Formats: sequence, C-alpha cells, structure tokens
Amino acid sequence: MRLKLVAVAVAALAPVVAMLAYNEVALRHQRNEEVRASAAQAARQASSEVERIVEGLHGLLVSVSAMPSVRHLDAGACNAALKSVAESIPNISTIFVVGLDGRPVCGSTAFPPGVVFSDRDYFQQILKTKDFTVGTYTQSRLSDRHVLPLAMPLMEGDILKAVIVGGIRMDWLQNRITERGVVSGNTVTIADGKGTIVARVPLAEQFVGTVIPDEYQHLVHAEQPDVIEVMSQDGTTRILGYRPIALPSSPLYVSAGFSKPEAFAPINRATLTNTLAIIGGALFSFAAAIFIGNRFILVPIWRIADVMEKWRGGQTAARTGMNGSDELAVVGATFDRLLDELDERRRRNEEAEEERILLVRELAHRVKNGFTLVQAIARQTFSRSDPERYNSFAERLAALAGTYDLILSREGSASSVRDIVSAALRAHVTSEAERIRLGGPDVVLPADIALPLSLVIHELATNATKYGSLGSEEGTVAIEWKSEDGRVLLLWTESGGPPVSAPTKRGFGSVLIERAFPAKAQARSRSDFRPEGLVFEVIFSTGEPAAKGEVESLDRDMMHPSKT
Repeated sequence: MRLKLVAVAVAALAPVVAMLAYNEVALRHQRNEEVRASAAQAARQASSEVERIVEGLHGLLVSVSAMPSVRHLDAGACNAALKSVAESIPNISTIFVVGLDGRPVCGSTAFPPGVVFSDRDYFQQILKTKDFTVGTYTQSRLSDRHVLPLAMPLMEGDILKAVIVGGIRMDWLQNRITERGVVSGNTVTIADGKGTIVARVPLAEQFVGTVIPDEYQHLVHAEQPDVIEVMSQDGTTRILGYRPIALPSSPLYVSAGFSKPEAFAPINRATLTNTLAIIGGALFSFAAAIFIGNRFILVPIWRIADVMEKWRGGQTAARTGMNGSDELAVVGATFDRLLDELDERRRRNEEAEEERILLVRELAHRVKNGFTLVQAIARQTFSRSDPERYNSFAERLAALAGTYDLILSREGSASSVRDIVSAALRAHVTSEAERIRLGGPDVVLPADIALPLSLVIHELATNATKYGSLGSEEGTVAIEWKSEDGRVLLLWTESGGPPVSAPTKRGFGSVLIERAFPAKAQARSRSDFRPEGLVFEVIFSTGEPAAKGEVESLDRDMMHPSKT
C-alpha cells in the first residue's frame, strides 16, 4: 500500500517534472541558437574590423605608389619620404620598395647589407598576380620583429617596375583586438593563409605564432562562413563562429569562440535549482504520502485485517469498533455489522446442523429398516420358487444397503473410491479376499457419484462370480483407478478364470452398467471380453462437467497414455 501511495505521489509530480524537462530542453535549444548567432555576429564584427585595417593600409600603399620619388625610384628622396610616412602611421613597422630582383631600392629604415626579399611568398605572389597581396606571419629582416607583410605592385602602365612592401606590427594588431574586449571564456582568433595565428584574445603569448590544429585547418579556406562546436586547444568546449579567407575582401581567417560552459552557466544553475526543488518536493510528497497513508489509510486497513485474522482464529467476538464519516471508518462500521450478521447466522446454522444431524440419523435408521423389510418380502416371495434369482437380488440389495450405510455414515458429504469399492465387494471379499486386489490414489467422490459406482462394481463382481474369474479356484480380479483433472478412470481386470466369450444378448446387468451414472458425470465405459478374462474400463467426472472437446481429449490421454 505504501508503494501505491508513493506511486500516486509520483503520478502527481510527473506532469510537473515533464513540464520542467520540456522547458529545460526548449530553453537549452533557444540558448544554443542565441550563442551560435552571437558567435557568428562576433566573427563578422572582428572580420570587418580586420578588413578595414587591411583596406586602410592598402590605401596607404596606393598613396605611396603615387609619390614621385617612389615612382621614379629616386632612392634619396624616396628614403626621406617613406621615413616620414612610417613615422606618422603607428601600425606600420616599415615601408620599403623592392626591385624585381628582390633587392631593396629605398625604405623608411636602413637595410642590412646583402638583404634580399625575392624568396618571400608575398613577393612571389606579386610577380604572378601583379595585385595587392597580404603575406603570412613573418619575422621582419629589417627589425627582427614579427609582422604581417602587405605588398602591392608599382606599375608603369602594364609593366611591373617594383614592389612596395609594408608590414603590420603584430603588437599593434594584438592591442587593437584586445581593446575590443572579450567576455570571460570567449576567444577571438586571427590567422593567415597558412593557419598561423597572428593575434588571439586571450592568451596571446601562448598561441600567437602557433598553427591551428590539423583537424580545423580546413576552416581557414572553407567555402563559406559557419558556426560549429569545437574543443579548443585550451581544453574548453566552444561554439565557434568563423570567417574563412576569401580574397580579396577577406585576406585573413577570423574566428570568435563562445565558451559553452560560460554561456550555459545561468541555465545550469537554474537547472540545478529546479532539480533540487523537485527532489525536495518529491521527498516532501513521499513523506506526506507515507504519513497520511499510515495515519488515515494503513492503520484502519490493518485494524480491519486484524479483526479478520482473529475471526479466522475463532475469536468471533472481535470487532473494529470504527465509526466516523470518512470512507474507511464507514467500511469498518459496515464490516462490524456484517460480522454481527455472520455471528447470528453461525448461531442459527449450528442449531440447524444439530437438527439436520438428528434427521440424518433418523433417515439412516428408516433406510436400514426399509432394506430389511424389502429383503424379508423378497425372501418370502422368491426364496422357494426361484432361489437363484433371490440370492442375486439379495446380494445386490445388500451391496446397495452397504453403500447407503457408507454414505449415511459420512452424513452425505463424500466417500473415497477405495471405501466405495470395498463396500460394494463386501460379500465377495469375505471369502475371496486374497483374490481381489485394489490399487489407486485416495480419490473422494460425492454422494451422487458414489452410489452408481457401487452398483456397477457389485454387478461386475456378480458376473465374475457367475461367469468369470471369481467362479473358479484360481481366478483373480484387479481393480485399479487413477485421477486427472477431475476425471477418474477405473479399470476392472479378470484373469485365471474359465474362457470368456462376448454375450449374445444384453441383460439387465449390461443396461445397469451403462446407465448407472448421472448425466453430469459424462461417463464412458468399454468392455473387452478377452479369452483370459473380462477387461472393463469406465471413466467419469467427479465434479462440474467439462466441455465436450476437453472430455474427449482427456479420456484419450488417460485410456491411452503416451509411452516415453
């Protein structure tokens, strides 16, 4: 019962838990979409700012290419002009002009002896495309600092005369990205065409100059921007919005990562709070269900059950004594009234039983007197004119009287097969006890089945005495029975007597055997007149009749059991 009460409490909490779970899933999905949108937006903003920086420097190089000293490759005037420009632009490390052989022509700073730039990737790219180019993360050969080179061709009509080169200072770019501000747990990363990180917030000192892991290298040159979930190199799960390199408008890879634990921290806290609240509510509900169940349900039920057990033990005066307006109190009061009625009926039944026993004894006495009177009349009428028929009749009457004695001695309740058969054979057992063998389980038959069986057994014994095995000195009879699913199979087997042959006509005994049992017994019998002796089988029900198909199947199984 406690489990049922707990189940009721669980059922009451289930809708609330289901609603909270649904809201939890919906809220997490919504938050995930918000974070993805925010990551994509942050990546667009960072990429847009990088594009403005690069575009500004592109414009600067265009202006430099228009300066007369640069166009005419006047080294003296060009050096002074480029130095003046570099000093006024804080994000530029150096500006210089390189000839087509890779050697410097002029610049904003002095050149180390023998320095050449023909091996730089941006220089090779200018020679191929004759277009503005953003190089890769490089250590400057002029200042030994890491820079991001930008180069554009110096053209004379369609002819490439030289290459103008500038370098973005990495410390300036890092400070610019840092000044934008990044929420704790989030990141902004900028990388060049080779996947080398040129700026990162936070932990720039740890990641700048390193290469993006191989599993994410494909993002650098992806076909379009997207948002994915990744495990960052610092061990944090992040929702990453990225913008791949798409020349010429987006010369650098930019990504913005939002820490998933940080983004979902408020939801996780709310989930923990709701979970604790649900657990607390559930515990309170269970405790209340158990307390209320014990106080108002289980105790009254146990009280009623205790009274029932006392009644079973014979304490018929036990009562619940319950009263009140609640349902179980009404049940208890009704149960007390029922016990009062049962007690009164029991008292009346005891009185009626005493009267019935007296009537049964009187009936037994009268039945015995009736059998004695019938036997006396038969003796006076037939004993002299036809002694043989009189003896047969007297034996049958004695068997019937013996069976009635057995039944009436049990007061009409029931009798066992062994007692019924023994009583029916009483006249034969007296002189032929060693020649009759009984065998079978203890099967009890109701009175309306016991009497017909007694008559059948007596008829078989009479025929065995007159024509069969009991009519000779060496003949024997075996009576065996078994019971299964309310059906009894009885087998009568004679042996050692004179040769037996089937009768040419049916006598009264055959009719008696066939019609002795009532219809409800669904009796079936079979006689096999073998030369060595009669074998008789009868099968009948001891209780309520079964379906016809079930009876036939059971009879086949009992009469012809399978051999294993």
